[in-house]
Amino acid sequence: MITVSNLSLRYGKRTLFEEVNLKFTQGNCYGIIGANGAGKSTFLKILSGEVDPTTGSVSFTPGERMAVLKQNHYEFDEFPVIETVLMGHKELFTVMKEKDALYAKEDFTEKDGERAGELETIFAEMDGWNAESDAATLLSNLGIQEDAHYKLLKELDGNQKVRVLLAQALFGKPDILLLDEPTNDLDIQTISWLEDFLASYEGIILVVSHDRHFLDTVCTHVVDIDFSKMTIYTGNYTFWYESSQLALKQRSDQNKKLEDKVRELQEFIRRFSANASKSKQATSRKKALDKINLDEIKPSNRKYPAILFNNQGREAGDQILQVEKLKKELNSELLFSDVNFMINKGDKIAVLSQNSLATTAFYNILTGKDTHFLGEYKWGVTINTAYIPNDNAEYFAGKDLNLIDWLREYSDSEKDEQFIRSFLGRMLFSGEEVLKKCTVLSGGEKMRCMFSRMMLQQANVLLFDEPTNHLDLESITALNNGMKDFKGTMLFTSRDHELTHTVANRMIELTPGGIIDKLMSYDEYISSEAVKKQREELYSFA
Repeated sequence: MITVSNLSLRYGKRTLFEEVNLKFTQGNCYGIIGANGAGKSTFLKILSGEVDPTTGSVSFTPGERMAVLKQNHYEFDEFPVIETVLMGHKELFTVMKEKDALYAKEDFTEKDGERAGELETIFAEMDGWNAESDAATLLSNLGIQEDAHYKLLKELDGNQKVRVLLAQALFGKPDILLLDEPTNDLDIQTISWLEDFLASYEGIILVVSHDRHFLDTVCTHVVDIDFSKMTIYTGNYTFWYESSQLALKQRSDQNKKLEDKVRELQEFIRRFSANASKSKQATSRKKALDKINLDEIKPSNRKYPAILFNNQGREAGDQILQVEKLKKELNSELLFSDVNFMINKGDKIAVLSQNSLATTAFYNILTGKDTHFLGEYKWGVTINTAYIPNDNAEYFAGKDLNLIDWLREYSDSEKDEQFIRSFLGRMLFSGEEVLKKCTVLSGGEKMRCMFSRMMLQQANVLLFDEPTNHLDLESITALNNGMKDFKGTMLFTSRDHELTHTVANRMIELTPGGIIDKLMSYDEYISSEAVKKQREELYSFA
């Protein structure tokens, strides 16, 4: 158990946490949520001892071992990969090193022999004889091939390092796991393996993540950080979001009788429990929803931007986009070839690839930014496109403008300040915030400005390349809803599982050997054996 007592953290006049009292118990997974800057990662650092609170304390059940997903990708550069993983169990690794040092001695004494015997007993009790094979299995499950297990960590690329450090945290089944954005840079297959691994984990897990599907799959509870307070709610992220929105709606409905409100909440819990029981969710496994107290369900104080794309300046005709024999190479690498398809009106297409350079190159071609390719494409005469790239630096670099003047540049008709302010206000920029210089914006603020720009364009075809980058959960949820509600045609690429599954009705995967084009949901696509076989054939083309 972890007990947090009267914990506060202040930096000068700024208060992150104030008088926090929480208990985290065995067998549960807690998703830490809160706006950017609320202190999610800082709270994990307090639990791990990396940051000292201003007041209060954190205590643990004696004898419990904690593991933390490291964010320093260079800390273990000089160590072999397999050894880096073994270091995750500090006690075991210390025994291994001392034992090896003793056996390496030339003048091995009787006292050394006694100590070696003690260490062998401890080593066996810790299941040390299986340690290396267990570490190797973890690495393989996380996508690190066997030929890399004995390389130095510095020889691996950034994505591989993340996986090794995740293996280090998971190794030896610690009693407490602290995971800060564990799905970063993982592919869908590895994330799925990690979800299954954590859903059956018997220890205490605290996880910070912007991946809603991941939170829904593994979390039994949500810890909400809001106004310097922390509150634990039973259920996963979707349950917390939907129940808090329902409570907000009920609070605004002054005419509704108390009995009706209680009945509505009870019906909501019943429906959610029924849906959860059909899935592999940890929420269902723990039967946590059976313990829901109606008093727990409270309105959220979160603010969600209003990302609304349905004001199309002109309705699209039936001719949207025709692509024929598209092929692109970059630095002698074949990104994709033999790309042929036609878009139907109302299609919402998830553009996929195992190589992110391929999807970005594809959008650069369709938006006219790249003219060095083979094949051709043709937009319909009625089509007006708007695009959000995965790198928006060029839209802000060198522009010493406040947000009003920055956005005014992208308004072709209306230049009135109040009109511009209304678009920024939907993105939660209000009052004096609209006078901020665009050069000092955070990554999330820049993305919200780009959404304002896109809404101003009133396009009937939208293109997105990784639009959830830098966004908090509130902005991701608002974007997801806006994309679902859009009545026009859309092509997008996103690593957000929930967004891709709930928005797209068609999958197009770009490969060196051609495309896979399927009219199905994302979950159907990733679980299809026929698609897996076709993918293997097309990627082998390279």
